[in-house]
Parts: sequence; C-alpha cells; structure tokens
Amino acid sequence: MELILSSLSQGLLWSIMAIGVYITFRILDIADLTAEGAYPLGAAICATSIVSGHGPLMATFLSFVGGLLAGLVSGLIHTKLKIPALLTGIVTLTGLYSVNLKVLGKANVALLRQKTLVTELYDMGFTKVASVLIIGCAFAIVVILLLTLLLKTQIGLALRSTGDNIPMSESNGIKTDNMKILGYMLSNGLISLCGALLCQNNGYADINSGVGTIVIGLASIIIAEVIIRNLSIGWRLVSIVLGSIVYRLIILAILAIPGMDADLVKLFSAILLATVLFIPELQKKLHIRKPNLG
Repeated sequence: MELILSSLSQGLLWSIMAIGVYITFRILDIADLTAEGAYPLGAAICATSIVSGHGPLMATFLSFVGGLLAGLVSGLIHTKLKIPALLTGIVTLTGLYSVNLKVLGKANVALLRQKTLVTELYDMGFTKVASVLIIGCAFAIVVILLLTLLLKTQIGLALRSTGDNIPMSESNGIKTDNMKILGYMLSNGLISLCGALLCQNNGYADINSGVGTIVIGLASIIIAEVIIRNLSIGWRLVSIVLGSIVYRLIILAILAIPGMDADLVKLFSAILLATVLFIPELQKKLHIRKPNLG
C-alpha cells in the first residue's frame, strides 16, 4: 500500500509536466523536445535557490519563470528563425545542458538539511507520502483551474485555433507566431515547475534528470486519451492527471516483477509509450470509435 501511495503522489507531481507537454503536443500540434532541457532547468534553479537561502516557494516560482524563458527561446527560434519544431527543441535542449550545468555549478546538488515544501509539511506532522500528496494535489488543482480559465478566454481560444488551423487563424487576424511563443512558454514553464517539485521531493537536482521526461509526458497523455474519450478541455487536463497516475502504477507493476532490473525502467517506458501510441491505430483497424484527441 505504501508503494501504491508513493506512485500516486509521484503521478500527481509528474502530471504537471504532462500537462505542459499537452500544450505543445496536442493544443499546438508541435513536437517539442525542449522538455528534456526545461525539466532539469527547473530542478537546477530550485536547488540552487534553496541552497542560496531562498524560501522553497520562491525557489519554485523562480523555476517556473526559468521555464518560461526557456520556452520563449524555443518559441523565438521556431517562429522567427523558421527552424522546424523538432530541430528547435534539439537546439534548445542542447544549449540548456550548458545553462543547467552553470546554474548547478556541478553535476548534482543535494538538498540535505535544507527546507523544502516537502520538509515543511513533514515538520507539521505529515508523513513523507502525505506531504507529497498534498503538494501534488494543490499544484495540480491550481494549474488545471488557471489553465482552463486561460484556454476559455480570447487568448486561449486563439491559441487553440492556431494549433487547429494556422491559415484560418491568420485570416481571422490571429498572430499565430505570438500564440506559438505563448504556448512554448506555458508548456516549458509547467515542465520546469514539475522539475522544481520533484527536485524537492527527491532531495537533489541532477544535470541528467531530464532524460526520458518527454516519454513520461507523452505516455500520460495517450493513456488519458485512451481511457477517457470526448472530454472538454478542463476535464481533459484532469484526465491527464489520471493518465500520469496510471503510468506510474504500470511502472510500479513492472518493477514488482521478480528479478526485474531497475536499470531497464526507461526501456520499458519507451515500450509502454509505443504500445499506447499504437492503441488508437488498433481501435481504428477494429472499427472502434477513435478517441477524442482535442
């Protein structure tokens, strides 16, 4: 039961990153690899800020801002330099490796005996798992509510329209380049926020922690779309939280197999992603109604 609750709490934290990936992957229809650089950026900023004496909440906010700036860079490269989205992500995440190393000052930074959001709740009498559950629920609820409200405004509708049909959006006076930049910023801001929260949960920040994060985000999104179909944007974001939790439980079940090598987790994550990506195609071949991907 303890392992299940731990996976549940981890799923809540990772869901914030999955929601960030959803903005570019589904709303803007852009394959953005910046996530693998933005995630460790958030962790790096958070860890160094806390070690420098900033409060954990301020450190978390600074991580979010750092992610916004990373997204801004990717957005400008993609829209102004006209570099394809996939290559844009590769360029940015490559550059972010050096940035993250400079922020950290070394390969990893530990938060031993430092005050974090998790330890603050732990000091109040909550268990470690309960503390992470509270933090995960609080941030997930706030992110979903604010993002849902934003996506229902004129700016949000313009953002969604840009992802659906760029020529039509431009003919209606929407500045699609600006919308893409906004999407990049929101996406990577949330991904960095996730990095900051998981940094405080794990107790350290590592330069290589971003490897495979895009797989986790995509898997959570596809699982959510396969499990629950035909949802409005707000409930779709909620379903991504469910998808993230299910993903963590699946990984837990794989690790529970006797003799399973923990070093193979990322391999099984990739296999799981390939499997869930194939499910919509399988449903189509079997004449099962295709999930709503909007």
